Amino acid sequence: MMSDMQTSPIIENPPLPGEEECWAAVVERDPSVVGEFFYAVLTTGVYCRPGCPARLPLRENVRFHASCADAEQAGFRPCRRCKPDEQSLAAKRSQLVEAACRLIETSEKPPSLEELARNADMSPYHFHRVFKSVTGCTPKAYASEHRAGRLRESLRDSGTITEAIYGAGFSSPSRFYAKAPETLGMSPANFQGGGKGEQMSFAVSDCSLGTILIAATEKGVCAILLGDHPESLVHDLENRFPNASLVAGDAEFEAVASRAIGLVETPEKAADLPLDIRGTAFQQKVWNAIRKIPAGETESYGQIANRIGATSAARAVAGACAANPLAVAVPCHRVVRNDGSLSGYRWGVERKRTLLKREVASREK
Repeated sequence: MMSDMQTSPIIENPPLPGEEECWAAVVERDPSVVGEFFYAVLTTGVYCRPGCPARLPLRENVRFHASCADAEQAGFRPCRRCKPDEQSLAAKRSQLVEAACRLIETSEKPPSLEELARNADMSPYHFHRVFKSVTGCTPKAYASEHRAGRLRESLRDSGTITEAIYGAGFSSPSRFYAKAPETLGMSPANFQGGGKGEQMSFAVSDCSLGTILIAATEKGVCAILLGDHPESLVHDLENRFPNASLVAGDAEFEAVASRAIGLVETPEKAADLPLDIRGTAFQQKVWNAIRKIPAGETESYGQIANRIGATSAARAVAGACAANPLAVAVPCHRVVRNDGSLSGYRWGVERKRTLLKREVASREK
């Protein structure tokens, strides 16, 4: 019977991650990939979740399946310990947190922690910990970020800034204005105008990785974009700030731009660039963690999620990496898959590989 299972084809619908990536997740008991695949053990005839606490099997006895149905069709039965055919604790918690997020998003005023916890049938302390582990932020921070998102939309659609503030659910305009630069990355008036009134210096140049665009505000460098065509990079910048005034950089800007280009050529050398980093609270947290990864070293999306206290947010970390507008300055090329392989990179996987090779070569000298 067991020999028949060894020759049974593995159904890959939906597609599985790479087998080595799956095995690395099993070894690490990585909770961030639970639900993406299941592993079956030929010697026991059972299949498990990647995070099963059972003793680690030999790699040669392991087969991977995209779903419980696939594993059972191949002749395996569910593990009694991790119960892969039942909803996992992580999935249950995710559903409760998702319901809390919907409540936050649909309420006129942010619900209290006690109210959210009561709806989830948890104590406030426990709910707070669960919510943060799933989303990477506290319920209060999530509510603030959601209101900020509503404000961004409202600023684009409303006739006045005051209307937008009240329309987004802010009860006190004065409190919002105090945090507006942090929330929007610029003043409400400039945001409402798509950067209108804000001046950005920029330059486009060639580098060893193709074409590079550097842009900066009065605060610091706000974009380092890599690509193949100058026109597409300028278009990207214009889409971000359609009404900003783009001007050629002066001598001071040229010096900053040269340091940014130097980062591309020698990414292992830290540059004290003044940065104007604009993103959500979660993105900022991810980018700050990434900037702490030493040159020549890598961390997985799951490791970054753990480091910022969001153990189940590996995919959200990957999304923050994809949204990073500051190539090399925020070195998301140092973030890899669980098995160490290179995944998608906003600026192209080959550029990611080149940057890492340069850093490793520099460390080995």
